[in-house]
Amino acid sequence: MAIKQYSLKADGARKLAPGFKVREFRCRDGSDVVMIDESLVMLLQCIREHFGKAVTITSGYRTGTHNKSVGGAKSSQHLLGRAADIQVAGVSVEDVAAYAESLLPGWGGVGRYPVKVGRTKGWVHVDTRAKKSRWTM
Repeated sequence: MAIKQYSLKADGARKLAPGFKVREFRCRDGSDVVMIDESLVMLLQCIREHFGKAVTITSGYRTGTHNKSVGGAKSSQHLLGRAADIQVAGVSVEDVAAYAESLLPGWGGVGRYPVKVGRTKGWVHVDTRAKKSRWTM
C-alpha cells in the first residue's frame, strides 16, 4: 500500500472505498492537499463493515501548522496521512479500539480517548505505523 496525495478541490468527492471519500480525510485548516495512506482507508472500511455503521473521521490528514495548533505530537502520523481520529455512533471507544487492535495485532497505533471531565465526546485514534503502539489519554 502507498500514501497518495490528493487535491481537496479536484478530488474531494472521489470514493476511496465504499464508505469513504477523499474530503473526509482533509485537514481542517482548509488546505487543498490531502495525504491518505491506502492501508488506513482499508482499516477504516473494515471497522465500518464490522459495526455496520458509518465511521466519522474527526481528524485525518494534518498540515504541520494545523497539527501544531491542535497540540499534535511533533512526529504525528496525521502529518503523513497515516492516521485518523474516529467515532462510530452508538459504539463505545473501548469496543472500537478493541476491534481496531484485532486488525493490527503486531503493528499500527491505537489510542483511546474516552469521555471524561472536559471532554464531551470520546474517540479512537488509529494509524498505520510499522511498529505497535497503544495508549489511553
